[in-house]
Parts: sequence; C-alpha cells; structure tokens
Amino acid sequence: MNQRFVVIVLDGFGIGAMSDAATARPGDESSSTLGSILNDYPDLKLPALERLGLMNAFGKTSKNMRFSKEANFGKCELMHFGADTFMGHQEIMGTLPKVPKVQPFQDKVDEVAEHLLSLGHKVDVISRGKLRYLLVDDACTVADNIDADFGMAYNCTAPLDVMPFEKELELARQVREVVTVNRVIPFGGTGNTIKDILAAEETREDRFIGIHAVKSKSYEQGYMCRHLGYGVDKSVQAPTILSEAGIEVTLLGKVADIVANDDGKSISCVDTGEVLDLTLDAVKSMKHGFICTNVQETDLAGHSQDAKWYMELLKLADAKIAQIIELLNDEDVLVVMADHGNDPDIGHNKHTRENVPLLVWHGQVHGVELGLRKSLSDVGASVCDFFGVAAPQNGSSFMGLLKQK
Repeated sequence: MNQRFVVIVLDGFGIGAMSDAATARPGDESSSTLGSILNDYPDLKLPALERLGLMNAFGKTSKNMRFSKEANFGKCELMHFGADTFMGHQEIMGTLPKVPKVQPFQDKVDEVAEHLLSLGHKVDVISRGKLRYLLVDDACTVADNIDADFGMAYNCTAPLDVMPFEKELELARQVREVVTVNRVIPFGGTGNTIKDILAAEETREDRFIGIHAVKSKSYEQGYMCRHLGYGVDKSVQAPTILSEAGIEVTLLGKVADIVANDDGKSISCVDTGEVLDLTLDAVKSMKHGFICTNVQETDLAGHSQDAKWYMELLKLADAKIAQIIELLNDEDVLVVMADHGNDPDIGHNKHTRENVPLLVWHGQVHGVELGLRKSLSDVGASVCDFFGVAAPQNGSSFMGLLKQK
C-alpha cells in the first residue's frame, strides 16, 4: 500500500498567545500572528488553508475566510521552553523537551576552557574588559550567540578553509558536553579568515560577547551549520525510527539543517516557492514515506516585522499547498502547522509564544475536531502511529480520531 505522511511547517505562524505567555514570555500575552496579519490585510483570502480549517483553529472568521465544515482541525501548545524554531522542530519529531538554562557564556567560559584543554586543544582566552570568550586551535571562537535571544545559545565560528566543518562539529560537541543552554551552534564558511571572524566581535548589554554572524563573512560562500540541542536524542525521534524500519524520510528547508536524518534525504532551502516545489517533487516521486517541509521565510518576515511580506508569503504557500493536496490519495495524510508564533506587529522582532494551528487532510475523513494538543510531539507520534512503528519519546497520536465516519 502506498502511503505518505506530509508535514508542512509554516515557521512562526501562530494563532494566538498561549495561556502561560504572560508569565513564560512577558509581553507575548497579546500576540497573534494571524490576527495581526488579518488586521493589517482584512481582505486576505487563503483558499486552501481556509478549506483545511485555519479559521476553525483560529476560533473566528475574517472578512473573506469562514469556518470549514469538512476540516479536521485543532491547535497545539508548545511544550518546549520559550518559542524556538530548533526546539519546536525537535518537539515535532517526538522529543520530550528539557528546560535549558539561560546563561551568559561568561558563566561557563572557565569550565569550557578547562574541558577543551583536557581534550588536547589549544585554548586562548580573549578578554575585553570583564567579558571573555575563547579562541580554540587558533581557528574557532566559542562565545555567546548575539544574533538571537541572549543566553540561549553559544556559537562556535570557524573559517572552514582552516578548520574543516567535521572538526568544528566535533569541537562543538565537546562544548555541548559541559553546557546546558538551549543550543551550541557550530557554523562557518569558506573564503574568510579567523581575522574576519575576530573583527566581527560585538558585545550586548555589557553581559554577552560574541561574533556577529553576518559580519564574520561566514554566509558568503560554503556556509555550513549544525544545531546541537540540549537533551535532544535523535534515536527517539520520528525520522530515525522510520529510517530504521526501512521507511523513506525526506526533510526539506530549514528542518533539514536542524533535525537529524542520517539515513534519509535532507535538502536545505530558504526560498518559499523553491522549497514547496521541492515538496511537490518529493510527493510525486515518493511512494511510501514521510516528508517534512519548513517554510522559513514566514519566520523571517516576522523577524523583519514586515506584515506585507508575511501576507504575500502566505498567499504563495497557500497556492502551493493546494497543488500538493491535488497529488494526494485517500490513504495519505497532510498536516499544516507551525512551530511557534512571530507576530509582525507585536513591537519586537523575536518569536512569540503562541498556540499553532493543526490542520489535517486525510482523504475522505472530514469534520474531526482534534482539540487543544498539549505538545507539538503529537505530530511525530501520529507519524509513527500511521506507519505502525515504535512511538517516539513524547507525544500522543491523533490518528485514532481520524477514522472515516
């Protein structure tokens, strides 16, 4: 039997603040990514998402979009700390999130330096007044990530002409062994030098010091990156479980950068049209398997606080989703969801802690209310249930609700 389970993650597409937003992320309690876009563009029409139950999940209609009687819909809370793309996708794949520690690198610099020295690395401590970071093996800095929420991640930045990415990744894993922040991120590019990287040093709030990623010239050519999360075990995630059972797995877009898929196919891509065209191609070529696509540009529009760009991306994605639905058979499942919010009108350019839509297409099954799910992991659990393989670490399958009436 040919069966495909397709998940499309519209990155940052929240539908209203979570009940704990006021305490978990003060300032986010008024957030609503979809609400802001509809307020700015009340004439917006998204036929495919409307049909899938977007307004049902949102809980109210708009000028041009109504509730759908045929939709299978619900919404998901975030179980992970904060509102994070990396941890959101680990959660989707079935990881039980652990609470990381928010901690400036200053609190860990000595411990990390001692650990790396014990493993035979050359370690130099670079001091800028009271702030310090590390230069390892004359080729890789270890410092705060100053391009995201402060204290949530440490970056390892290297010129890949000097330190191959495999060696940088090994170094980052060694840093990961002794720190408990959300992420350790090794990245770099070719064509730049350690001088370029050191010249991109910047401080924030007199507490954080790191390398400005764009100014380091790492993105200009040969860019490579990996995100090493706290408490993430790929062996208990849906892609690994499926691959070990001989089921094909394809990850497209940013999810290819941040979710382990050792035995499957992963293609990194940012452009919305391109990544959804790759999804169309994958659906056409795959007979039996799992596809997950991340549409990253919606998140970038939220970060840019650009509601117009966000609206235009939603229209493009909606049209492509309609084409994907046309390729599916009654045995297939399509899920359209998000990983967190990114309200373009909230007044800051960070993610927002919002419930996300859970819109499910499954052949002749219609009108099923999936309720408020407590974790994004319910999707990963449903994927594994659909294919009859072992359950991931976290999540409750909703496949039992999708019985043909």
